[in-house]
Amino acid sequence: MTKQEVIDLLEDSRHNKVKVAIVDIDGVLRGKYMHIKKFISALESGFGFCDVVFGWDMVDESYDNVKVTGWHTGYPDMPARIDVTTFRQIPWENETPFFLADFSRENKDEETVGPRALLKRIQAKSLELGFSPVFSQEFEWFNYRQSSSELYEKDFKKVTPLTEGMFGYSILRSSENSEFFHDLFDLLEDFNIPLEGLHTETGPGVFEAAIQYTNIVEAADRATLFKTSVKEIAYKHGVMASFMAKQNMELPGCSGHIHQSLWDAEVKKNLFFDASNKDNISKTMEHYMAGQLFCLPFILPMLAPTINSYKRLVEGAWAPTTLTWAVDNRTTALRALPHGEKSSRLETRVVGSDVNPYLAMSACLAAGLYGIENKLSLDTPQTIGNGYKETQYGTLPANLWDATQAMKNHELPKELFGEEFVEHFTLSREWEWRRFMNTVTDWETKRYFEII
Repeated sequence: MTKQEVIDLLEDSRHNKVKVAIVDIDGVLRGKYMHIKKFISALESGFGFCDVVFGWDMVDESYDNVKVTGWHTGYPDMPARIDVTTFRQIPWENETPFFLADFSRENKDEETVGPRALLKRIQAKSLELGFSPVFSQEFEWFNYRQSSSELYEKDFKKVTPLTEGMFGYSILRSSENSEFFHDLFDLLEDFNIPLEGLHTETGPGVFEAAIQYTNIVEAADRATLFKTSVKEIAYKHGVMASFMAKQNMELPGCSGHIHQSLWDAEVKKNLFFDASNKDNISKTMEHYMAGQLFCLPFILPMLAPTINSYKRLVEGAWAPTTLTWAVDNRTTALRALPHGEKSSRLETRVVGSDVNPYLAMSACLAAGLYGIENKLSLDTPQTIGNGYKETQYGTLPANLWDATQAMKNHELPKELFGEEFVEHFTLSREWEWRRFMNTVTDWETKRYFEII
């Protein structure tokens, strides 16, 4: 829709307010309701939005180490621009109009540390190189029969899963919670987040959903809004949804695998498919995978951004630990799926459900393009069998601190994403690590309280 079409629609609407949101560095939506008159005015001139969303963490604690904003700047308003192409109506909020916005600077260029702006810049580079990126994301997550107040009353302990037992792909469990299942599928469709599939996954109360593919920015919009939408729909059913990467060490982790392909938009050709090559994998796809394998150790915090992320990346837990690839192998970092001309794609399995989709997709695309531009050879042989054992080709950093230092101290991320973004993002990850190290955990108390 054009800007004028949006204005006409809103002026004829029965609504008097619009919901607007901006995505912060952790992928959390920060937003507010605006009166329609104020919103229409903002379509022309933009509006001010407090830049504290880049100055605090996911629980609103102010960073003490970032430069973009802080007490030293006074947390001013930053100009925000509404993206009319993101227009939706929220079906579980009486069809309230919804839009995403991006920060901008006085020179009208997009904010360099903004996640959505970063992805748009990398998409633009891909298009300049002649590659139209088509992406999608899938998520696993846990569901609990709990309200937020009950969760805090229980101190986040002994919460009740929506279903019991380990029952992946269960028709029984989905039928048992059919109202919730149907609302997820149907309301997400109405909110322009169409799903390819929805099913139970292994673990008590675990669901998995695959979102339909589209251009990369729209794919990231869908993935980001999916996480928030699932939580909001769950509230309506007395359920809490959690996208933590690892709920506990006895259960599988929750993935956020990203599927990706590059297309020639003019002739509508999938550039990852070549029937004349082995396994139908084109040279373009080989370079793309080589780029990701080369870059992964230096961009990992964008795919595994929390302390908890690294509890998922352990051997035998359906998440990769090695720099490996293979055709249709779920033990490797990269799972190539080159089976059909239209469906040929790469699945990056490192990504967890706790990611900011804009940053994760930015990392995947930028790394793949790096491989193409530099014509990197796919020297790592295809894994046959157990990818966890193929450590000779390299392993992923084992915790957020090591991963962040690798990203901070290597020139490659600055080349891919810009120095200002890398500085801000890695400082935010160091802050996350420091908050963890300043906390006495239940594990420490149980281990040391009596015995030592």
